[in-house]
Amino acid sequence: MKRYFFSLITIAFLFSGCSSIKVTAEYDGTVDFAKYKTYSYLGWNEKSTVIINDFNKRRVEAAFADEFNKRNMKFVQTGGDIEVSLFLVTEQKTATTAYTDYYRPYRGYYYGSAWGWGGGYATTTYHQYDYTEGTLVCDVFDASEKKLIWQSVGSGTIEKNPSSQSIIRSVQKIMSLYPVPASKK
Repeated sequence: MKRYFFSLITIAFLFSGCSSIKVTAEYDGTVDFAKYKTYSYLGWNEKSTVIINDFNKRRVEAAFADEFNKRNMKFVQTGGDIEVSLFLVTEQKTATTAYTDYYRPYRGYYYGSAWGWGGGYATTTYHQYDYTEGTLVCDVFDASEKKLIWQSVGSGTIEKNPSSQSIIRSVQKIMSLYPVPASKK
């Protein structure tokens, strides 16, 4: 049951809206990414298998496959020009928000002052809440040289009621920083 719960929570991150995902990427500037024509998957990090189930792994892989295909790359089971590794991490966090309500009776006239000096009061309300942050990492390796050439990291708050198209938008945002732009097909 615990594994199922974490799978749902983690996938909720993947399905969450793009606007809440922060994406960063780094790549080897000496590499000509246009020369790569095929890709294969190295698989998922072992720790990710505790967080995400097989169905959702395939959904994520399909979204990445679509993005690589838009970059004129073809999937091969083994021996691709590049090898793609994916992994997922979740972390429990706590956040605090504060709201101050300034109560000013009589439109600022206190003790004879027309500018609001004196009188009135302010009340600050604090709200603390727990949330889960999910991070999806995509590593791309040059298969012949066995070296990392591109890495993108997408992090965001996991939502409880995700939309069905959000996984695609999330992967698109992660892949938007890939050195070869998607074709406009």
